[in-house]
Amino acid sequence: MAHKKHKNTHKGAALLFCLFSLLFFVLVFRFVELQATGVADGQVLAVKAEEMHKKKRTIEAKRGTILDRHGEVLAEDTPSYTLIAVLDPKMTTDPSNPKHVVDPEMTARKLAPLLHMDVSEAEHILKKKAKQVEFGVYGRDISYELKKKIEALKLPGIGFIRDTKRFYPNGTFASYVIGYAQKKGENGDKTVGMMGLEKSLNRYLREKDGYVLFEGDKEGFRLPETKERIVPPDNGDEVYLTIDQKIQTFLEDAMNQAEKKYQPKKIIAIVANPKTGEILAMGTRPSFDPNQRNITNYLNDAISYPYEPGSTMKIFTLAAAINEGVYNGNELYRSGSYRVGPNEIRDHNKVGWGVISFNEGVQRSSNVAFAKLVHEKLGEDRFLQYLYRFHFQEKTGIDLPGEAVGNIVYRYPIEKLTTAFGQGTSVTPIQQIQAATAIANGGKMMKPYVVDRIVDPDTKKVVFKNEPEAVGEPITKETAQKVLDILETVVTSEKGTGRPYQIEGYRVAGKTGTAQIPSPKGGYLTGYENYIFSFLGMAPKENPQLIMYVAVQQPKLSYTETGAAPVSMIFNSVMKNSLQYLNIHPSSDKTEQTFSKKGVELPSYAGQTVEAALQDLKSKGLQPIVLGEGKQVEAQLPLAGGEVIASERIILKTSGTATMPDLRGWSLRDVMKVVELLHIKPSIKGSGYVVTQSIRPKTTVKENDYLIVELAAPSKWKERIEKEKGKKVKKREQPVD
Repeated sequence: MAHKKHKNTHKGAALLFCLFSLLFFVLVFRFVELQATGVADGQVLAVKAEEMHKKKRTIEAKRGTILDRHGEVLAEDTPSYTLIAVLDPKMTTDPSNPKHVVDPEMTARKLAPLLHMDVSEAEHILKKKAKQVEFGVYGRDISYELKKKIEALKLPGIGFIRDTKRFYPNGTFASYVIGYAQKKGENGDKTVGMMGLEKSLNRYLREKDGYVLFEGDKEGFRLPETKERIVPPDNGDEVYLTIDQKIQTFLEDAMNQAEKKYQPKKIIAIVANPKTGEILAMGTRPSFDPNQRNITNYLNDAISYPYEPGSTMKIFTLAAAINEGVYNGNELYRSGSYRVGPNEIRDHNKVGWGVISFNEGVQRSSNVAFAKLVHEKLGEDRFLQYLYRFHFQEKTGIDLPGEAVGNIVYRYPIEKLTTAFGQGTSVTPIQQIQAATAIANGGKMMKPYVVDRIVDPDTKKVVFKNEPEAVGEPITKETAQKVLDILETVVTSEKGTGRPYQIEGYRVAGKTGTAQIPSPKGGYLTGYENYIFSFLGMAPKENPQLIMYVAVQQPKLSYTETGAAPVSMIFNSVMKNSLQYLNIHPSSDKTEQTFSKKGVELPSYAGQTVEAALQDLKSKGLQPIVLGEGKQVEAQLPLAGGEVIASERIILKTSGTATMPDLRGWSLRDVMKVVELLHIKPSIKGSGYVVTQSIRPKTTVKENDYLIVELAAPSKWKERIEKEKGKKVKKREQPVD
């Protein structure tokens, strides 16, 4: 029996010996093969080794900045933070100093309110089976202010990744023109335009990250004496608009006031240069803040909302009749009503004003006058030709996405006549602006546009440039002048419907409109407020430099007010402020005005003494602000060569320690001048004017300090500042023991 066991043991040993010998020879063969060929599983070993050592680090590119016509920033990339939570307990090496989330329930309770998310949702994220998690949209684009609040909680495992976000420094400001962009993609690392120019110009604005490729150790550090390959980032192009920040601000403020007082369903307004077609301002209500994306309407009504324009359409009927030589302003007709076959056209006061001249009919906005002009003088076919000559049958081609086109309703005899005074046929506001440039520009009709140029930020090469483009000449220069003369009487005559649009010191030519709104049940809505009230005006009349259209839909009016009240509130304020800002003055000798003049041209103060600079600025009616203790000026904003308006703040930077000025009551634009000169990092909350600032006035400021400012509407910041002053007064009045 023992002999048999001994025999089996020998057999097992022999078997194992053969097996290990086979493995040994396979390994030797494989080793020799690898030494000879350097190939393993189809891969070169040297390549595989290189892959293990090669490291790649991203060089972040910047999405293109959008700027106004003078280089003021309207949209840019700014630093932000992404909130993360480390869940892997292995990250903690010292139990007394945990580096991971120890208590998910407690962490969720403290974080959720700050992130505006449900506690249960935050807790669900913190209990995931993962090493590290993010909080989705709730944890992205964290401001520096919120970051500090979260850090103050001292929650284990909670940290931040530095990121960038798209920032719109003016808040609700030409929002449907600029649009917005946001992070997209699987990792949320790509900024993509979602609306407006951010979307339509995405191919120019988008960035492409660069990278550095190098050989490194397992910790990611570059190995000595190794080469690196650098692919530079491709920053997005800079887009300069025709929008003027100051004129747009005038418009936004005026619309805010009208919206607050009259609570209309819509406001639409456009300001343009009729000589070039440049859009200087464009806005609507309701609107949105692209930083918050509180959007209720996804269409830009200024270009995408065709509606029956009402009596502003009479401008072009009048122009057609004058151009064809069939208009006699002194000819008399009977106002009130006008029968065409089975249909009857009535004036807006139903009974008319008796027998009046056609000129008075224009002033009073008589529907009968314009129906007679088309039916008896001009002819329906010729009038249709003029509708085409003014391009009411097609889009303007403005460089904004989503443009719609109106509808010329011209089938039945009554429709041909109602089109003459703006009923039945629909057009968009931008179509009216384009057509009106012919009236204000000596008969030449200019194509509207909002993009001035696109520039490569690295090479400064202009990759695209818009130029003024005449798209037709529907009327002669003489006709345009006659139309302006008559439209001025609409504003100046005691009988004119445009009297509320008089502006002190300026001659205005224009036409009012009261458009009916179709009812979902058929016909039109009825009621004192159920109209779209509008005005299309040009100034100064002798040589119009600005053209403006304003429409207000269904405002809440008192019984003592007309629809002109909210419209004139916007038009008069914006037109007057814009004319003054552009330094445009009407002249008695009717010499041409200069559109390019913007105000006081700013010289360079660099190298001058502070005392001399202050004296010169004050003599020009400007507000100088000095940063630093030095005796000589080193830098300034606005830059030399720029043109500024009276009372504008001019920031001068000197050497030495700089202290923070009192920013309360300042506009965001002025705040950003200080930010740029002091090289500090801003965090902006709200819109309007500064009410609070994180760095107290007269406090020393260092480069890369963080400045947090809160802004509010004018009424709010005045109220807040007065309240703060009141607190200080009360504190001083307390009795002293």
